[in-house]
Amino acid sequence: MSERLEIRLTVNGAPLACAVGQTVASALLANSSYLLRLSPNGQTPRGAFCMMGACQECAIQIDGGIRRACQTEVRDGMRVELRGAADDRG
Repeated sequence: MSERLEIRLTVNGAPLACAVGQTVASALLANSSYLLRLSPNGQTPRGAFCMMGACQECAIQIDGGIRRACQTEVRDGMRVELRGAADDRG
C-alpha cells in the first residue's frame, strides 16, 4: 500500500496542505492559486508560465527570499508570500 505523505506550508499566512515532492508552483496550482504576484512596472498578473525556471514569472517570496516557485520543492513549515521583489504589498 502506498502512503501519501502530506506536509503544510503557509501562503500569505494561511496553511496549505501539499504532497512531499511537489514544487511550490505545483502545490499552488493544485489548490487553484494561479495569481502569484503582480509585475513591478505594469502591476499586471503573473503566474507560473514555463514551469522550468526560464521565464522567472513565478519569482515570489519564499522563506524571506525571492525564489522561483517552479524550481523550489516544498518543505514542511515553508513560508510563502505571493509577491515579488519590487512589490511593496505587505
